[in-house]
Amino acid sequence: MWTQGQWAALAVLSIILLLSKEADPIEVPLDPKIQQELKQPPTIVKQSLKNYIVAPGDSIIIECEAKGNPVPTFQWRRNGKFFNVGKDPWVTMRTRSGTLEIIKSGKPEDYEGEYQCFASNDYGTAISNKILLRVSKSPLWPKEVLDPVVVREGASLVLPCNPPPGLPPPLTFWTDSSMMPLEKSTRVSMGLNGDLFFSNVLAIDATTDYSCNARFGFTIQQKNPYNLRVQTTRNVAETQPKLLSPKGLSSSKMVLRGEELLLECIAAGVPTPTINWFKRGGDLPKQKVKFGNYNKTLHILNVSEEDSGSYTCMASNKMGSLRHSVDVQVKAAPFWLDKPTNLVLAPDENGRLVCRANGNPKPTIQWQMNGGPIDGLPNQQVEGDTIMFHSVQIGGSAVYQCNASNEHGYLLANAFVNILDMVPRMLGPKNQLIKVIENNRTFLDCPYFGSPFPVLRWFKNGHGSGLDGGQYKVYHNGTLEITHARPEDQGTYTCVAGNILGKSENKVMLEVKEPTRIVRAPEHVTGPSGSTARFDCRVKHDPSLPITITWLKDDKPLSFGWLGRLKKNDESMTIHNINPEDSGTYTCTSKTEIDEDSASARLTVTMDDNSSASNRSASAGRPDPPQDLELSDPLARSVRLTWVPGNENNSPVTHFLVQFEEDRWEPGKWQNLSLHDGNLNSVNLQLSPFVNYQFRVIATNAVGQSQPSLPSSRYQTSGAPPDVVPSGLKGWGSKKNNMEITWQPLLNTERNGPNMRYVLWWRMENTDEEWKNISTTKTKHTIHNIDTYVPYEIKIQAANDFGLSPASNVVIGYSGEDKPSAAPTNLRVSKINSTKVNVHWVPVDPSNVNGEFKEYKLYYWREASLIKGLKVNRTKLHKGFYTTAEHPSGILTELYPYSKYKTYMVVANREFEGPQSNHVEFETKEGEPGAPKYFKIQKHTDVVHLKWDKPLEPNGVLIGYTLQYHTVNGTQEGERMVQSFPPNVTEYIMNLPHRFTRYKFYLAARTQVGAGEVYVMESPLFTNEGTPDTDSTVVAVNFTDALMFETPPPPLSTVPVPEILTPEPATPAPTTAAPPKPTTTTTTTTTTTTTTAASTTVASVRPVSPKTVDWKLLAPNVKIWNVTVEVNSDHANVSWKHNFSVDSSVFVIEYTPENKSQTHLPRAEGNAIMKSFQVNRGPPIKLSGLLDGVKYRLRVYSHEHHSISSDYVTFETAYKESEDIATQGWFIGLMCAVALLVLILLIVCFIKRSRGGKYKVSEKKDLPLDAVEHKDQDGSFDYHSDEDNKPLQGSQTSLDGNVKESDDSLVDYGEGGDGQFNEDGSFIGQYTVKKDKEETEGNESSEATSPVNAIYSLA
Repeated sequence: MWTQGQWAALAVLSIILLLSKEADPIEVPLDPKIQQELKQPPTIVKQSLKNYIVAPGDSIIIECEAKGNPVPTFQWRRNGKFFNVGKDPWVTMRTRSGTLEIIKSGKPEDYEGEYQCFASNDYGTAISNKILLRVSKSPLWPKEVLDPVVVREGASLVLPCNPPPGLPPPLTFWTDSSMMPLEKSTRVSMGLNGDLFFSNVLAIDATTDYSCNARFGFTIQQKNPYNLRVQTTRNVAETQPKLLSPKGLSSSKMVLRGEELLLECIAAGVPTPTINWFKRGGDLPKQKVKFGNYNKTLHILNVSEEDSGSYTCMASNKMGSLRHSVDVQVKAAPFWLDKPTNLVLAPDENGRLVCRANGNPKPTIQWQMNGGPIDGLPNQQVEGDTIMFHSVQIGGSAVYQCNASNEHGYLLANAFVNILDMVPRMLGPKNQLIKVIENNRTFLDCPYFGSPFPVLRWFKNGHGSGLDGGQYKVYHNGTLEITHARPEDQGTYTCVAGNILGKSENKVMLEVKEPTRIVRAPEHVTGPSGSTARFDCRVKHDPSLPITITWLKDDKPLSFGWLGRLKKNDESMTIHNINPEDSGTYTCTSKTEIDEDSASARLTVTMDDNSSASNRSASAGRPDPPQDLELSDPLARSVRLTWVPGNENNSPVTHFLVQFEEDRWEPGKWQNLSLHDGNLNSVNLQLSPFVNYQFRVIATNAVGQSQPSLPSSRYQTSGAPPDVVPSGLKGWGSKKNNMEITWQPLLNTERNGPNMRYVLWWRMENTDEEWKNISTTKTKHTIHNIDTYVPYEIKIQAANDFGLSPASNVVIGYSGEDKPSAAPTNLRVSKINSTKVNVHWVPVDPSNVNGEFKEYKLYYWREASLIKGLKVNRTKLHKGFYTTAEHPSGILTELYPYSKYKTYMVVANREFEGPQSNHVEFETKEGEPGAPKYFKIQKHTDVVHLKWDKPLEPNGVLIGYTLQYHTVNGTQEGERMVQSFPPNVTEYIMNLPHRFTRYKFYLAARTQVGAGEVYVMESPLFTNEGTPDTDSTVVAVNFTDALMFETPPPPLSTVPVPEILTPEPATPAPTTAAPPKPTTTTTTTTTTTTTTAASTTVASVRPVSPKTVDWKLLAPNVKIWNVTVEVNSDHANVSWKHNFSVDSSVFVIEYTPENKSQTHLPRAEGNAIMKSFQVNRGPPIKLSGLLDGVKYRLRVYSHEHHSISSDYVTFETAYKESEDIATQGWFIGLMCAVALLVLILLIVCFIKRSRGGKYKVSEKKDLPLDAVEHKDQDGSFDYHSDEDNKPLQGSQTSLDGNVKESDDSLVDYGEGGDGQFNEDGSFIGQYTVKKDKEETEGNESSEATSPVNAIYSLA
């Protein structure tokens, strides 16, 4: 038999073995799809506080929200028993939630108790905290009679408050007789228990009463006031301090961890004692301690264990001192050390739940499962604060509860164990394209998930072994790191994740791009005001990435306008007519979508002699040269140079330039050595060995440089071995059996000694042969009679008479290349469509490339079109494929549809191409045709004549044309109509419903594949629009980086618009087959014009003053055209087209009436007075105030440049015949309305004369008022006359027999009005029908519905 100790040892050993095999828990990603499909037990996400106090009038809401899949169901226990929510009419549970709502109709006190929520689904049950619900109470203050308090002056006094207990406890405060808060002081204060303490009483304290107030929520209860009477004396005796609170010399206090510690010390005495606090054995924690109530209270927020100890307060005055010690004990309710967390495991895995808590006293740990006791399951073991799981199985999911409790409280936590099996799946985007910069560290992400946790591997281009090691590193989360991305790293990378349930994969395409670099950076510029400053910024970048170049001044973006002083192009920025405000730092930033580069330079603007604001007698000039150069502190490689600065000449020196000259290598040549700030006159110069120096200094200010100073004395440095290693070492073959090795020579100042030479070393790579070397004074050495394309290791050193420099790093060079000796074989094509084809071949063995493999070059040409009679361009093209795959392939794109092609392939190294492969012929399939060759519109009075021609590239057999068109009215478009034509029809005549109707046409040719490119044209509105016919020239202006066109506009096409377009018949419309090329290539500021006759280039024009510039010469193609007028009888809508920039589009409309036959014109119009007005917005513009039937002459010109004007157009307003006003409908309606209004007024006057009798004012004035006060039941008084309900003389009786007050009673109109009194005292005037008082009192009469009364009311 084993002893008890042996069994315990065995149990400990079993736990150790189990932990050693424990698997890491599975972290479920937050992917929405996985979270939606994942089955998991419930989790409590929201619940009410443990102590929940509600007001009596409020609705009770006990919260309990949980999540899980399936959605959990909820149950409640009240006071430990099942609470049936459905049987209580005042309690409801929210849908898909466990939250309880108890409406106000129920009695809140009946629902007090302890509540606990249970959330359950198929995988377990989670429980909430025990929520103690209580209703707040606001008890009344007990009635009591307080006798006056009599106290002697100088004595201490305590006025007790003793508020009634409430829930929650009340907040107390004291007020004086005027209900104002009592002012506290060092002498008068309120204690923590609410009592009012007087350290000593003064006579002034008897001037008010003292009331204690208790606030219960929103209710304030007040205690009867204390009446204080003070017995005064002549001399108040001084007394020693005496404690009023707390009593005695010591006390103790217990506080819980995390709560607030409050200690008070209130003392009596004359004079008033001061209070100071101390802590035994240490200092008070200054960062946590706060003093209040004039140092009488000590606050410590968020108490911790180190705050326990003995605190002492000392009350002192000049008569003595008194101390009181408080022993503070800090206890703690349970708090978490290691809160259990949810655990997700795969089948057959091991795991554990840990629940660790601390407190004072130490809490006990209890475990539950699904809200009940833990079953003795075979695969789980409870060991105190840990539950161990081993070899879990499907169906073992559950929610475990950990309860940590002591006498001060408890903690409850839910943690589920979910047994999950899931096929691997990819979480990232599919087929992601990643672009990186060459030589950068690159990460390819492949987030994945599965259970059991999958194994992930990476592959490149779909084959080969997994990528891991070398420059590749695979992280646990699936990310692949490429240390330095190279061009050969481009390709498709595949990540594959697999477990026992299956596998999943994703692809990532990697493109390696050249870095963006500024190769010519801007340099600092200093220039006088009015001159021109230029900053260069030439950029080299990857041609496949669009680049944006922006300029900043002092980190703020610059704006460029074609009329402003700032101009830029692709390589520079120019500022014309610079002024002092232009001074600053200018930064050029070149940015692509994946990288950027920037460079900065400073512009300094100087003022000339005439621009000095202060009109100084002496203008700024260049500084005088420095003087008295001295050398001191000589060392082997440094010396100190000191000088005396010259006169600054009204411009401070910004820097000094130190130059040197040596007499050994380049005597007489001065070279720059170093640049120093303008506030220095002594610098330490760093020098090179074996150089005989002499120095001079040049001063620089804003105007320019001074003359050089006189040279210093010479200083010779001693020799040393070379410090610098020759750079630029490389080796390559100029012939197939040699290798040329070259390097950069050292500078003269880097020689460090006489007899400078280079020691070159080389040997074949990956061999054990000895290094060969040679010593030479040249910078090139050739090795002959070596094998073709063999790698060599190369290194170099510099040497002089003092020794050798360090050796350079070893570089790899190659001997020369030869022509490849083999050709790719089995060249074939597949997957042929209209514009691309897949190419396959058998690769060449690397040993036959005879050099560095460059690419497989595919040569191809268009042999013929499959359309008879169509001539094609047979120029031979080529495309390179860089691949080292075992079964290479590529895609040949941008082919012409419906054509016959021939192709062959060669392999190429850096120098040569190999023999040709077998030739392959293939035919592309039909495609969509190009745009029609041309599309013309000829408009007549009532028809539109359309003409077109077949496309230059039909791309197949044409089966017809599709014409779509719709009306155009401003921005409104009509219904689109469709017409189809056979391939032999190339014109169409369409009738116009109205001469003002305008159409937009869309024409496309069709093959069996579908419709091709669309040619879009828009018909003109009038024949007098000034629009040239379709044979007119189309001009493209390369100006401010934008294309602008004269009329007619170029056709809208799906292909990019060429730079220069010429419409039919001179040049066909643009197509994908043969886009026309510009006849002249110019800079950005040059305008190229193409016509049917010749090509002309307009040279750049130097900007001149705005007063002398001829705008047509500066910008000959900035124009206003296509002026269109839509006329009416008295107004017209004017629109036009222009190619002005937005900031320069201010125009003037000028129009003049013609007076040939318009005899009815007024004099001003008859004399042909010209009118014009400025337009600050774009067309169309409404022209108002025109005369009908008059012919006008109109033009539009630029407000800023009057020479830029449109052609004149003429239009005639419609003639409006005179009409008889008596026959107009509006006039007849107006007369009828006037007649009806007159009739109504007559009826009203008749009624007023028959009903408006007179009466004596005194008959109503003398009515007596009742002097008796009538008191209502609610205690209010109603003052009224006994005669209020009696009829007055002259009143009428309603149809039901009731007496009704007269309509003209003075009672109704007692507030005054516009009435008048006659001589006999009667009242006449305008009366309203009722007073508001009658309407509110509901005094209605049957007369209200009488038509006569209704009309009377209107009066």
